[in-house]
Amino acid sequence: MIGFSQSVISGGYADPMTEEPTTTELTAKAKALSSPLRWRILRLCLHEPRTNKELAGLLGLNAGTMHHHVSCLVETGFLEALEPRVGARGAKEIPYRATGLTWRDSEAPLVGPVVVETFLQEIQGVSPTDLEIGRVGSRLTPEDREALEQRVDELLEWVRAHDSPGGEPFSMMIALHPDVQQR
Repeated sequence: MIGFSQSVISGGYADPMTEEPTTTELTAKAKALSSPLRWRILRLCLHEPRTNKELAGLLGLNAGTMHHHVSCLVETGFLEALEPRVGARGAKEIPYRATGLTWRDSEAPLVGPVVVETFLQEIQGVSPTDLEIGRVGSRLTPEDREALEQRVDELLEWVRAHDSPGGEPFSMMIALHPDVQQR
């Protein structure tokens, strides 16, 4: 199974998951990532720290609802709070940044459909001429499939390693799955 890694799509962060998580921790992390909205929050906080108010404005939600989702992501280690700052009206604001916490689909196999739904939400409003999609069907031996998975992991690793602060933001999704209609 191809490893799905949030850090691969989010940028060049170190993997903070160095110990085996408990079942309770895995359940909490899976629940945190069970919402396309939370995946979108992570993408928005990837390269630029954002406050609850900023996130609420970008996603069309009220600040209270956003606070709930942000708190869940902070508690599970997917977001981190940065030093508070003074907002436009003098109020204290806390910016949040995505930590790049790695998450593999083998740890939460039901996350895949949520990632696809997130992708569909994120491309709303993207011009069809700006959306490049490739899809291929093939029959592979187990050895060739393993080689493909390794190359995809290498490609995603390359993308992560070339994350540049001055670069143009983009998103990429690769999915490998059995073609159940061809069986």
